Parts: sequence; C-alpha cells; structure tokens
Amino acid sequence: MDAGDRPARLTVGVLGAGKVGSALGAALAQAGHRVVAASGVSDNSQRWAADRLGVTPCQPDEVVAAAQLVLLTVPDDALPHLVSGLAGTGADLRGKMLVHTSGAYGLSVLDPAAGAGALPLALHPVMTFTGRDDDLNKLTGISYGVTAPEMLRPVAEALVIEMGGEPVWIDDDDRPLYHAALANAANHMVTLIAESSDLLRGIGVEHPGRMLGPLLGAALDNVLRLGIAGLTGPVVRGDAGTVRKHVDALILAAPEAADAYVALARLTADRALAAGLLKPEEAERLLDALGGNIWT
Repeated sequence: MDAGDRPARLTVGVLGAGKVGSALGAALAQAGHRVVAASGVSDNSQRWAADRLGVTPCQPDEVVAAAQLVLLTVPDDALPHLVSGLAGTGADLRGKMLVHTSGAYGLSVLDPAAGAGALPLALHPVMTFTGRDDDLNKLTGISYGVTAPEMLRPVAEALVIEMGGEPVWIDDDDRPLYHAALANAANHMVTLIAESSDLLRGIGVEHPGRMLGPLLGAALDNVLRLGIAGLTGPVVRGDAGTVRKHVDALILAAPEAADAYVALARLTADRALAAGLLKPEEAERLLDALGGNIWT
C-alpha cells in the first residue's frame, strides 16, 4: 500500500463499545489513529470504553461531534434505528466516515446518514468476539467483508490493512447471503458441538472436549483443504443401517437433535451424491433410513 493510499490519522469515536467496538477501536488506536469518544449502554461496554479505549463514556451525539471516523458497533437489529436517529436529530455528519461492522447489512442502511453528508463504509470482521482480553489478538490476519462506494474503496482497504486484516469485497446485494454463510458455519458449529458434548456427558464421558477436539480439528482441516472431498463418516460410506441407528438413538435421547441430524444428513447425502462420492443406490438406502427424499 502506497503512503498516499493511507488514511490520515483520524479521530475515532465508537458507538457501542462492546465486544466488537472495543476491539476494533483498540486496533485503530494501535494503527496510530486516536480514539476520542465512546458510548455504551451495558456495564461491560462502559468498562471497556475506559479500560480498552482510554475514554470516559459519553452520549452518542458527543461521540459523533468529537470524531472524524465513527464506528457503529451495535447489534444488527439496532443499526437502522441508530442511523436514522443520528440523521433525524440533526447531528453534523458532513464529511464524517460512518463505519458499521454488521455482516448482514450493506451500505443502504447508512442512506439516511449519507444523505446528511456522511461517508458510508461497511467493514465486517470475520471473527467471533467473546469479550475476553485476547479479542484484539484475534484480528491479525482475518478477513473483513468490505462494501464501500467506489471513491472510498482505497480508504476502506487501508483501514482494514492497518488493523492487520485482509479486505474481501462483497457486493451490497450479496451481504445477507455472505453473512448467512458465515453464521451457518461458525454459529451452528458451536451449537452442534455443544449438543454433541451434552450427549456424550449424558452417557458418562467426563471430558467430551478431549474426545472431540482431535476429531473436529482433523475434520476442519480436511474440509478447508479438500472441500466436500474431505467428507468421511457413515453417510458418504452409504451406511444406511448406522444412520438409522443414529436417528433412533437421538429420538429417544434428544428429539430436537434428531431433527437437526436428519436435516444435516440429508444435505450431506445430497452434496455427496452430486460430487460423485455416493452411488445412487446408496443414496436410496439412506433416503429410506432418513425417512424422506434427499432430492426434494
């Protein structure tokens, strides 16, 4: 990145100094920008504003007035209301960069502020944040889903690179599908592993994590390197009898997990069949075991 492409050192404000806002604000500070104001509703947000960003929490209008770049790091459902509120209260947004970090929203959610002269950017860090002190370290080397007007693309790229990330350009219309793909992989993986851990504990396994860790690590490595060709297990082997035993056991132990297992097994069989990993006659037997048509 040429020196001329780097954004000037900016004053930064954070609206919503929670898990994401405090981490990104700290990352921008490490890059040489200056965090000057932050707001937060929860006790944690107010504490992180002081401890991680070094500012005393204040009101949203004060954050906007003090900063050249304003991070909007509130929950997705609160973002439209926040933006419309800023525009509707007459806050001076002219020339200020408004950067939201929602994965599901693109630039249109910032239209009310852009109409008042703000410069809109969508920078979504592809990472999970827990509020722990190591959140800042997680930012190094991650991808950001970036949507920006053409004239602001160099600025968006520079900001992401300064925070240690890699910009990946996402069309505005594709943001919901982009975010669905990420949530489906990361969030639902947590649910599946937690469910599996509970099932193992229920039959007396004291440390499910020790059992699952190596298996899941290998499975993740396989799929990231090989895609669907890295699939293993009873579905791709066509072991319909084993799959049926799984379903029967889950119906007794955790009916809600049985429903999820059937849905995922159907999707797995469908992908394996399309990839040539599963023969049609094997798919038919799996279909019977799962009690439905994997082609519908």
